[in-house]
Amino acid sequence: MSLWDAKNISTGMAIAGVVLLAKSVKLTTKFTNVLEIPSEFIEKNVKLRGRLHQITDQGFEIEHIPITIPIISSLQKRWHADGLLLVRLAGVELAPGGTIWLKSEIKPSQMMWFQLLERKDSVLHCLVVIKKGRFSSVCLNEEILRQGLGKTVNIEGLAHESRIYWKLHKRLLQAELKAVKKHKGIWKEESFIEKLREHITNNKYLQKLKQFATWLRTRL
Repeated sequence: MSLWDAKNISTGMAIAGVVLLAKSVKLTTKFTNVLEIPSEFIEKNVKLRGRLHQITDQGFEIEHIPITIPIISSLQKRWHADGLLLVRLAGVELAPGGTIWLKSEIKPSQMMWFQLLERKDSVLHCLVVIKKGRFSSVCLNEEILRQGLGKTVNIEGLAHESRIYWKLHKRLLQAELKAVKKHKGIWKEESFIEKLREHITNNKYLQKLKQFATWLRTRL
């Protein structure tokens, strides 16, 4: 056996070892179904990376993009199947205009990170983060609340007495409070003129008086 053949064999064995290790710890596994994600990933609130395909009333449809190992990237592509994960914003109840706003702000194919908090009925409830510019990022759970396009609700999947629950819940409440103070979105208060105009429009006596004035003009 030549030295070249020996090097090839040793390299091949090294690659095979890396492949087996990666597969055993699921470092390179592409999840195409919510039920494929190991329970320990949910329990440890692991962060996954993905590419947005579309936003619907049901949530984000995301293609999971796993960790890649350059030396075996071509082999990884053969293992990867097609399928999307359905992700919702944890701790947030979207207002009717919330989905419309998200569609206008987030481009299809946008890369995003989603931290697993709960899996329920084939849906992942997560903290979703996207990049804004080169050096900043935005948590969509907080941003939708800052825009007044949602309300804070309990974060399912986390123990209410846990530190992480109160840390995240506090962040969401603070974001919602900013919208309340600025009267944004669903927290927008009607002005006195708007209320007066609505009162006049709905007043039956004034409506009849207006109709009588219109009828009188046609007779003169």
